[in-house]
Amino acid sequence: GNIFTQQPSYFSDLDETLPTVLQVFNNILHKCGLQCEGASAEPQKLEEKVTVTAGNMPLQELKDVVLYLCDTCTTLWAFLDVFPLACQTFQKHEFCYRLASFYELAVPELESAIKKRHYEDNSVFADLWRRISHSRKKMIEVFHILINQACLQPILE
Repeated sequence: GNIFTQQPSYFSDLDETLPTVLQVFNNILHKCGLQCEGASAEPQKLEEKVTVTAGNMPLQELKDVVLYLCDTCTTLWAFLDVFPLACQTFQKHEFCYRLASFYELAVPELESAIKKRHYEDNSVFADLWRRISHSRKKMIEVFHILINQACLQPILE
């Protein structure tokens, strides 16, 4: 058996954790100077006019953002892959919509930033490209699992 069948209260724990997971996407967008739909538009101080984007952030910061994204997407995919029942809880938080919006905003921006940058060492480019490609693939796979479980399975049953 799995831990959620042994301990059904874990579903409410998951429910409470999901806003934090969604916040990870918002944090990444914020670091790239992007704003997510539905995110609160906070007024900016006048001094904060210099916007950091994925294209102009320091290389180490770009590496950190890509690594953070890659870890997050891989973990989400691994969790839903072994535990598809969690999809119902994800859907309560409009996860598909939020993931699609995030993907649309962040992925082209990060890919472009990775491609346009000048690298002293080409292996750094190769590693970043591999990680953003892996992240993209895992986001699509997470989306497929969610759609399959939350939308298709109920029709088939």
